[in-house]
Amino acid sequence: MGVKLMKIAVVYFMIGILFGLYMSIFHVFTLTSVHAHLNLLGWMSLAIAGIFYILFPQLAETGAAKAHFWLHNIGLPVMMISIALAILEVSPLFFPLATIGGVVTVIGIFCFGFNVIANLRAN
Repeated sequence: MGVKLMKIAVVYFMIGILFGLYMSIFHVFTLTSVHAHLNLLGWMSLAIAGIFYILFPQLAETGAAKAHFWLHNIGLPVMMISIALAILEVSPLFFPLATIGGVVTVIGIFCFGFNVIANLRAN
C-alpha cells in the first residue's frame, strides 16, 4: 500500500507542478486553489501516508488503511475536478460536487489519523 501511495503522490505532484507552470506562463491564477490542493492533499499528504505505511507495515494491513486509500483517492479527484469546473463557471452543480469530494477525502484522512493513533506502536 505504501508504494502505491508514493506512486500516486508523484502523479499528483506532476499534475500540480504543471498547473503551476501553466499559471506562470499565461498569468492566469484562477485555479490557484486547485494547484495548492493538488500539491498538499495529493503530493504531500499521500507521500507522507505512503512513508508511514512503508515504515510501519502493520498500519497498512488494517481496514482503516484500506478505507483511507480508497476514500482519499476517490474523493480528491472528484474535489479537484469539481473545484476547477466550478471556478471556470461551467455549472453551479460543481460546487456541491466539490463539497462531496471534499467530505469523502476528509473521511479518508480521518481513517488514516485514526489508524496511526490506534495502531502505531514503538518497536
